[in-house]
Amino acid sequence: MAAEPADIAEQQQIARMRRLFDTQREAFRAAPMPDLAARRADLKRLKDVLIANRERFVAAVSADFGGRAAAETQAEILTVVHHIKFCLRRLKRWMKPQRRGTSLLMATTKAMVYYQPLGVVGVVVPWNYSIALSAGPLVFALAAGNRVMVKMSETTPRTAELMRHVLSEAFEERQVAVVLGEARTAQEFTRLPFDHLLYTGGSDIGRMVMREAAANLTPVTLELGGKSPTLISEDVPMDLAAERICFGKALNAGQTCVAPDYVLCPAGRVDEFVQAFGNALGRMYPGLVRSADYSAIVNERHYRRIRGYVDDARERGAEVVELNPGGQSPETGSRKLPLYLVKHATAEMRVMKEEIFGPVLPIVAYNHLQEAIDFINARPRPLALNLFDFNADRRARVLAETHAGGVCINDAVSQFIAEDLPFGGVGESGMGHYHGYEGFLTFSHAKAVFERPRINTGKVLYAPHGGWLQRLLYWFYLR
Repeated sequence: MAAEPADIAEQQQIARMRRLFDTQREAFRAAPMPDLAARRADLKRLKDVLIANRERFVAAVSADFGGRAAAETQAEILTVVHHIKFCLRRLKRWMKPQRRGTSLLMATTKAMVYYQPLGVVGVVVPWNYSIALSAGPLVFALAAGNRVMVKMSETTPRTAELMRHVLSEAFEERQVAVVLGEARTAQEFTRLPFDHLLYTGGSDIGRMVMREAAANLTPVTLELGGKSPTLISEDVPMDLAAERICFGKALNAGQTCVAPDYVLCPAGRVDEFVQAFGNALGRMYPGLVRSADYSAIVNERHYRRIRGYVDDARERGAEVVELNPGGQSPETGSRKLPLYLVKHATAEMRVMKEEIFGPVLPIVAYNHLQEAIDFINARPRPLALNLFDFNADRRARVLAETHAGGVCINDAVSQFIAEDLPFGGVGESGMGHYHGYEGFLTFSHAKAVFERPRINTGKVLYAPHGGWLQRLLYWFYLR
């Protein structure tokens, strides 16, 4: 039986991918330590090619989504460029070997840490922010001096193809290469013996990625998302909190890994939050489902999934508030959804069990702060926690008593843009970090180098044992 054309195309992608890996590994062995000038040139080339093609990216992403706000795609590129400029200013200092201290026992010796590239790095990219989550990790991998292979998502094929074309203009494939292909190619990608593998996406696939990487003892960074809570204090100005939460939730129609997933609201302020949130949404997105500033759901499968959350919540007794400023109906064939607030959300509802990744926001009422903290801690550790509170003591308590990959205080999602903060999850929301100095460290090997001069003070530890100087040494250190 002859193979289907799709199967042949997939086999060709896999064969190409393996050739690219071998080529990059050989290239790294030939030039294992790019100097500062080369790394800066790489980063500048990446910056220039992203800026030069920003309008093409806007069009490609919008076509993949069936309508995505141009400003949101521009913001992806802005974020990556922001990180590049940050790296360019600090890379010389990051690359410099670090002197470490030695004790009296190691007198006359020198201890240093040298940061060297790991080798060939793999990056697996999700569909929701295909530019920021492909070019973003690439920034730090290149800053650390690595070769990089990027597996783009098949869910956004136009963006993936454009990224392949754009990066091939800026880099030779032996340095940076983009891999396309479907799920089978992605699986084979994670089986390659990379020197480091970064995956961004869902927890279930993250577990599979880790299993595949384990066969080669490939270290992994996993950015997995999860249900990020947003805790509103009892006395924070509600208009302020609602507006900033609305920004974080409506961005990309909620298809953001650090978007507020559910709100913990004081029991007596739920209606106040609903009113303030609706007002903020109306100001930002008048004519919501017809607005060019509001994005569509990426495909029909995710559209049905999100509608299913709303239907399930209604069937289980929730009060669903549909927010659609302007009251217009979506255009025929559009996958733009109103934003739904789910009051009286309970643990049995799907919206409280699964990461929503869409414009649905459950509201859970609480009566005192400890109840809200316990609610957060009873669930898997999230990628982000948003806290709205201007009381320093309460903020310190929440920070001390909860775990999250990162915390955003009196704002939402902005921690991803902060250039000098590490970005990463903890527990169910992932492992490892990138962004900032931590991004450089993630893709570098910290090589410990110990040097002893001709004068060997360490001979005091040599046999034969028991001499007076050795006894004095042990007395000094073990008393």
